[in-house]
Amino acid sequence: MTVASQVKQTLAGMKGVQGSLRVYSAQTRDEESRKAFNEALTVTKEVIIDLEDRIRELEFEEPQYKK
Repeated sequence: MTVASQVKQTLAGMKGVQGSLRVYSAQTRDEESRKAFNEALTVTKEVIIDLEDRIRELEFEEPQYKK
C-alpha cells in the first residue's frame, strides 16, 4: 500500500469519525457532552484539512497517485 493510499484511507476514516461526532452531538441532551463533541469536531476538521493538504502535496510530487 502506498503512502498516498494510506493517507487517503486515513482521511476517509476521519470523515467517518466526524460524521459520528455530529450525530452524537445532535443526540445528546447533556450540554457538557455536546460541548466536548463540538470541540472534538473542531479538532477533526483541522486534521481533515491537514490530510487533504497532504494528499494534494503527494499528488503534486507523485502524479501517478492522482485519482
